[in-house]
Amino acid sequence: MKTLTRFSTFVGNTFAIWVLIFAVLAFLIPSLFTWIAPFINPLLMIIMFGMGLTLTTQDFKNVLKAPFKILVLAVAQFVAMPLIAVLLVLAFNLPKEIAIGVILVGCCPGGTSSNVITYLARGNVALSVTATSVTTLLAPIVTPALTLWLAGAYLPVSFNSLFLTIVKIVLIPIILGFAVQFFFEKTTQKAIGLLPLISVVGIIGVLTAVVSNNTTNIIKSGLLILLVVVLHNVIGYVIGFFIGKLFKFDLADQKTISIEVGMQNSGLAAALATTHFDPIAAVPGAIFSVWHNFSGSIVANFYSKMTDNKNKEKTELYTVKTEI
Repeated sequence: MKTLTRFSTFVGNTFAIWVLIFAVLAFLIPSLFTWIAPFINPLLMIIMFGMGLTLTTQDFKNVLKAPFKILVLAVAQFVAMPLIAVLLVLAFNLPKEIAIGVILVGCCPGGTSSNVITYLARGNVALSVTATSVTTLLAPIVTPALTLWLAGAYLPVSFNSLFLTIVKIVLIPIILGFAVQFFFEKTTQKAIGLLPLISVVGIIGVLTAVVSNNTTNIIKSGLLILLVVVLHNVIGYVIGFFIGKLFKFDLADQKTISIEVGMQNSGLAAALATTHFDPIAAVPGAIFSVWHNFSGSIVANFYSKMTDNKNKEKTELYTVKTEI
């Protein structure tokens, strides 16, 4: 068990590398991965169940301790990224199928890999974990509403269908995971060490399924989508950082808001696009999954060297969850 846990930790710590390797394999040898497509939603449900297992009552107490910071972060998440997505769609005059995929990425909650990046960046890990949990729990209402509002002009969007899908693949697994952790805490703690491995396998499964089934579309539009994804992600980092400055949060919180806003749950975006729209709409989410883990590593390295002259940063390793 200890060996498996160590291997799980290693896989979690090298997540970006595995994502890149398997994305390339899925593109070059799609026949190895196309069969995974029907399992995209179940894979995401497993990831969300794992996230629920790591939630504790302390996470919810953290909301009460710093409600204003959580509110600022959640509003920034669900305002900045959707609006940036729309502006990029208009600026590049993207085809409607790709446009709705980009907007979906913007309308999704923060990705839990942001918790790991925040830790490496010496940010406020407890704030990151709590914010990711809160925005994910808000997603069943906020994500369909924003998608309907911003993407309805491109393709028909059903709020009810999106709502039910997110409830099924996000909310219910998280609630079940939290319930298992709450009632069987000692047993759950023994399995927590395996969650990074499970999360990495799950998100790689989603990623390879999307990439392998869209190789032609990626060849046609991949560079354009990559450019839009890079801009979306980087602008999110910058805006998030300056929002923290605007509210005069300390440096650790500024880093955290930057990372939380810039990193999206792109696996959820890919799953929703695959279920409800044209397959190519899932490509922005898949490319975002690869890119934001790579860019996150660079941002973490840059932020970790930033120091606050007035206050020494104190960052403790809270329960860190691994996913995009």
